[in-house]
Order: sequence, then structure tokens, then C-alpha cells
Amino acid sequence: MSLRYIDTHSHLYEPEFDADRSEAVERAVAAGVDRLLLPAIDSESHEPLFEMCRQYPDHCFPMMGLHPTSVNDNPAWREELALVEKYLENSPVGRFCAVGEIGLDFYWSNDFREEQMEAFEHQIELSLRHNLPIAVHTRSAWDEMKEVIEGFRGRGVRGVFHAFSDGVQSYERLRECGDFLFGIGGVVTFKKSPLAEVVREIPLEELLLETDCPYLTPVPFRGQRNESAYIPYICQKIAEIKGVSPEEVAVQTTTNAERMFLN
Repeated sequence: MSLRYIDTHSHLYEPEFDADRSEAVERAVAAGVDRLLLPAIDSESHEPLFEMCRQYPDHCFPMMGLHPTSVNDNPAWREELALVEKYLENSPVGRFCAVGEIGLDFYWSNDFREEQMEAFEHQIELSLRHNLPIAVHTRSAWDEMKEVIEGFRGRGVRGVFHAFSDGVQSYERLRECGDFLFGIGGVVTFKKSPLAEVVREIPLEELLLETDCPYLTPVPFRGQRNESAYIPYICQKIAEIKGVSPEEVAVQTTTNAERMFLN
């Protein structure tokens, strides 16, 4: 049978695809990746993201949020946050499937921790107000992330930890805080990736497939631009790790994504 997948984290609207975006969509659909969830970054990403969703309404589904690195060194970050709130109240492009991409990222700088925390917590509150899941980015901030999420325990928070990269203990702590899934991308295909051991411990019912394209390209294309058409390589690797068929991984992760984002 032909497999169907959902890329739960695709930045196909980014400038890296300006020369061949329509072809990249066609390649994804031909590979069975017929639905792409598109997380926002900041106001510079909004129009390209919206335009993709208008052009491919059957394939592209928007999120709305402010990325943590767009808070850094940005005197207008609260205005950006207000714009997120405005769009969630009155979407220009149909229903948003999540509040995202939001989170914490202290990799590039430690100077904006308080601002990032404020923006993140505010957007979780927005997700609860609008009954939407969250798509959470975390880099060099796992301890802080766990503390924030635990602060929302019992309030109905739900969503995905995009590009999950921490250990089994973090997975176990986070899953106790709400209805959470864990996004797995190209890193799982890297040789000697420690993520393989974590994926082995996470039930298929809690996993999602994602590319984060144009970043985090899977083997055998590592070093090149990533794209949504490469989802089957991630699916295949997860199937190998778990000792199940690619069909089982494709069906279950698609079911998971539909339940969380598209129902």
C-alpha cells in the first residue's frame, strides 16, 4: 500500500525554497507527505506562511506563534506577541492548528532569558484560551523548559515537543504534565545518534514525524537542504529502531498528528 505521512514541522515557506517551492510541495505529495504543518517564526514569516496556506489549502496548515530567538535583542518583541494574539483572535488564513513555534532557546544568548520566559508563558496561556495545542522549541534550556511546563500541569496543556533531543528522564517528566507528543526528525538517522535510545523508549502512540526543513536533514541527504519529501527516511529509521514495519510507524504517527492538530 502507498503510505501517507504528515510533516508536523515544516518551514517550506522560508527563502531557501523560493526557487523551487511548488516543486518541493509536489515532491512531498509524491512521497506520500500530503499534509504539512507550518509553524510561524515572527512577523517576517507571516505573509510567506499565509501565502503557502492559501495556495495549497489541502496540504498546508498554519500555526501562529513567536519563536524564542525572535525575542532576543528585539525591542519590539511585545508588539510581535500582540500580533500573535491578534491573529489568533482573527485569523487571516483559516483555522490555526497550533500555537507555535514557541519555547526557550538559550543556545545563542543567555541575555534574554526573562523575556523569553515571559513570551513563552504568555503564549501557553493563549493556547489554553483558544483550546489549541502548542509546538515547543527547546535548545540549551531543557531544565527551564521542564520547570515551565510543570507549572501548567493540570490545566489541560497539550502539544508537541518539536525536535525532541533530551533524555528518557525528561521525556517521562514532560509526559506527566499534559497531553504531549514528541517530534522526531532527521537527527534520529545520524550515525551513533543518542536519540535512537530515547525513541526506543517512547511508545509509537506518543511520536510524531517532522523534518524542520530546511534544517536537520536526514541521512542520506545530510549536509544538503532538508525538505518535507524526506519524511519517509525518518519513518524508516524509527521502524528499524523499534523493530516494526514502516507502515505501522506511518499509520500511527499520522493518527497521532490528526488527533492533536487536525481534528
